[in-house]
Amino acid sequence: MSIMRRVIERVAQVLPDRQQDELPSARRYLSQPVDRLDGIDKVTGEARFSAEYRVQGLVYGAIAFSTIAKGIISHIDTTDAEKAPGVIKVFTHLNAPPMKVPRSFSIGAEPSVGGSAVKILNTDRISWNGQPIAVVVADTEERAEHAASLVAVSYSVEEAVTSFESAIAHAHTPKDVLGESPELVKGDPDAILRSAPHRVDLTFTTPPYNHNAIEPHAAIAVWENHRLTVFDTSQFTAGGANSLADIFGLKKENVKLLAPFVGGGFGGKGTMWFYNQLCAMAAREIGRPVRIALSRKGVFRIVGGRTPSRQRVAIAADGSGAFAAFIHEGVTAQSTDNNFPEQFSFPPRHLYAMQSYRIGQQVTTVNRVANTFMRAPGESIGTFAVECAIDALSYELKMDPIELRMRNEPETDPVSGRPFSSRYLREAYAMGADRFGWRNRPAAVRAQRDRGWLIGQGVATGTYPVYRMVTAVRLRLNDDGTVVVQTSCQEMGMGTATVQTQHAADRLGLPLDRVRFEYGDSSLPWAGVAGGSSQTISVALAVQEAAAKLVKELLSLAGKNGNSPLARADANEVQPANSGLFLKAMPAIGETYVDILRRAGRTFVETDVTTGSPLEIMKYSMHSYAAQFCEAAVHEETGEVRIRRWVGAFDTGRILNPKTATSQFRGGIIMGIGMALTEETMFDDRTGRIMNPGLAEYHIPVQADVPEIDILYTDVADPYTPLGAHGIGEIGITGVAAAIANAVYHATGKRVTDLPITLDKLL
Repeated sequence: MSIMRRVIERVAQVLPDRQQDELPSARRYLSQPVDRLDGIDKVTGEARFSAEYRVQGLVYGAIAFSTIAKGIISHIDTTDAEKAPGVIKVFTHLNAPPMKVPRSFSIGAEPSVGGSAVKILNTDRISWNGQPIAVVVADTEERAEHAASLVAVSYSVEEAVTSFESAIAHAHTPKDVLGESPELVKGDPDAILRSAPHRVDLTFTTPPYNHNAIEPHAAIAVWENHRLTVFDTSQFTAGGANSLADIFGLKKENVKLLAPFVGGGFGGKGTMWFYNQLCAMAAREIGRPVRIALSRKGVFRIVGGRTPSRQRVAIAADGSGAFAAFIHEGVTAQSTDNNFPEQFSFPPRHLYAMQSYRIGQQVTTVNRVANTFMRAPGESIGTFAVECAIDALSYELKMDPIELRMRNEPETDPVSGRPFSSRYLREAYAMGADRFGWRNRPAAVRAQRDRGWLIGQGVATGTYPVYRMVTAVRLRLNDDGTVVVQTSCQEMGMGTATVQTQHAADRLGLPLDRVRFEYGDSSLPWAGVAGGSSQTISVALAVQEAAAKLVKELLSLAGKNGNSPLARADANEVQPANSGLFLKAMPAIGETYVDILRRAGRTFVETDVTTGSPLEIMKYSMHSYAAQFCEAAVHEETGEVRIRRWVGAFDTGRILNPKTATSQFRGGIIMGIGMALTEETMFDDRTGRIMNPGLAEYHIPVQADVPEIDILYTDVADPYTPLGAHGIGEIGITGVAAAIANAVYHATGKRVTDLPITLDKLL
């Protein structure tokens, strides 16, 4: 642990607890199922996504990709490409201008979205199969793509490490895993395991996965003198703009990145994937706006996904089921050019009481596209291994799987010893089990049949941390009584704009239609990445503090006018309501915002705030939880798996919008169904090339794969988070693959430990 982290922890321990903020009693919108405010624009096509902006004089770029995993370009011939109809310019490493490598991903004072240290088009060296080797600009997209296919390249091929399995032998322990120790040990778990009366020791593997957001990556770059504007599909506008400024040597204020609508991201749009950099380079060099829109195949070639993993989980228990020893260890892959050890070892650090443990992970490097964040990175694949092993132990103990988990519920965080900020996992399990009808489940495997199908029920726990990021917000109250809230955060379909509008309206006692939420623009006040399920509470705290500051400013204006009924009031004595400020003791006494500004002769009042560091996460163990219930049917002759029923019961603090929240929970579960049954990025270990780069071969769940999904939640506020809420974008996927695998075991008696669960593993 670093010295700085220890200092921060000490400071956090002596901080007074944040008291749960109380919204005005006139609250009308939060916790209500308000429709998405951008919904109509999206379904009617009015919403503009990054590739759809109308720009005068636009031309089109296309990328040519390497076909080897490692080596040097020995010769590149662009003659035919340059002669192709409509071609304006062809860029290769021979004529591309120098560009700096963006700094590694950072959400600090100087945010950056660098996801790889490789030089793009400034080197003849190849690091993975799919690396950009040329950019062709033409007058139409079709002509650019055709010309890119005409670029002829020969290579001096070098021996590459393309197989994850063979690379495991060279794995090493990373310096840290997201700032935490890569290995934690208490006692002698190996000795306890050897002598335990009950134990399991299993190895699990998960394959690489790709995000496959509905909107492929695309950008439009426009230069005006030394100012750059980029329309991009980004989860981090502030970081993206900063990185582009670094790459091209520009002042930060001379770069604007716009991403008001993002058609899904799941982590795949949180870092930089070269197309936007190459788009900006080409636009500057030819003096015209350029658009580069990746094909689905292009996304697979240069946009990283989830790492593969091999994990061992060994658990020893006494006769009561108490975990005497818990071992969770393994290895993931990362590219030779990046540093992202996916944190699969995090779940057991916080989930279960353990008398002794060893929890840790290693990484190995391969010549593949850089891996990156993918929905619930670490926790999604980590809970698969941990929760399947616990299920296996429940059969060894002849104990109900839920009962085994409940017997190992910790009183405090198992590793750090910190108190939980809130934890209602027992309650989530109780409500989920009741709705699912768990008590009717037979204990024996292969005990249920429906014609030619074997039926089974499985359960698993999901978990994901609570994160909050430093965020800035500008709040402007106009003399017509409308409010504008501004921050550079992103909207990827999760309902951010809707929930924050609900929040601001309640916070200031305004009708919903009197609030406008502006976002997705790097020139607005700084907000962090839309990732780690952090955005909702991060922005909410900033809105809360900006509103409080605005109230004080309005009271200051009222105090300057003796005729105002608020002239002598302070902030503790008033409450926003009915489009103004009114005395708590005498709710009929007060003034509207319009009247306050009119008396003061002001056309608007504006406040800016930046929230403080999230020291609360150093004082408390803060997590969301899920109890995932699955009923699966496995065809006895074909091995086909069908999910028949699903109940997801969640403990995620206060629910701010039941409609958008339920959509997020369901979306995560559906993605987990794909993770368990259909999805797998297939690499040819001979060449390092992805063999299924498209939705025809990479199988995401379709309507027939998804049952009706019943969503429940505790809706108990966390006293130490803004609005009592947690982020919910990622908790939905955690535990899903394990619940399915456990249901399949209950149905068939076959323990599948290698994802995805395909027919061949069940026949």
